[in-house]
Amino acid sequence: MSTNDVLRYTAFSADPAGGNPAGIVLDATGLDDAAMAAIAAGLGYSETAFLTAPPEGLGEAERLGEPGRAFTLRFFSPLAEVSFCGHATVATAVALAERDGPGELVFATPAGTVPVTVDEAADGTLRATLTSVEPHTEEVAPQVLAEALEALDWPAADLDPAFPPRIAYAGARHLVLAAATRERLAELDYDFERLASLMRELDLTTVQLLWRESDSVYHVRDPFPVGGVAEDPATGAAAAALGAYLREYGLVGAAAELTLHQGVDMGRPGLLGVELREGDPRVRVSGTATRIA
Repeated sequence: MSTNDVLRYTAFSADPAGGNPAGIVLDATGLDDAAMAAIAAGLGYSETAFLTAPPEGLGEAERLGEPGRAFTLRFFSPLAEVSFCGHATVATAVALAERDGPGELVFATPAGTVPVTVDEAADGTLRATLTSVEPHTEEVAPQVLAEALEALDWPAADLDPAFPPRIAYAGARHLVLAAATRERLAELDYDFERLASLMRELDLTTVQLLWRESDSVYHVRDPFPVGGVAEDPATGAAAAALGAYLREYGLVGAAAELTLHQGVDMGRPGLLGVELREGDPRVRVSGTATRIA
């Protein structure tokens, strides 16, 4: 199989020129890890998704989906396998819905079981909503924060004191840092190798940089040097982690609907919906996806 056999979709945008591109292999049966890694590297997108049959014993989780709509889903960046990727999950779900119709899907990922619902709007637009694995956060040591800020070339005074720096997880680990101004967020020119080294040490997938426009609207950016990509244009896994973080630290309510703008500073604008439900620790992330010709 070559990269010519891979579907190309962009997630979190209805415009092929926006959002975050992902490669999709709907049937990766027979591909070993080396082959999947080579396809992802050749394609060059931040992630490529590979579908195979679901593992035996998926059990109750499999019954959340419709018969025959459970799969194993793996993600490879140009440099390494990733435990979970939200934008490639959304893109894959929409690709399957275009082939088989909307409905319920279940993906067994390296991070855990991820249910996805695909709905069709009156105009025919397909929107996928994934439900994350159970999230958590952890504190950041002062020396880690100092190194991250040095690598980003961000003065500590440019952080928003209302948002404590933390590592947040909802399938993958992300360092969450909040800028005090939109201008600070827009000025992203970081030390690629230095930040990548710190991220490998902490097992981070991205650094989730954010600025709060309002109680329900956020602007975000995600450096991704550990994947061989300077920046991810739209990051569903980080969006889920951010939703969990905001709720845990009382920055939003136990139930909330949030809008995340990402990719604007890269010229690839995307919109991510984040939903928190009272009594459910998991986070729902939704968006559209469209095929790239």
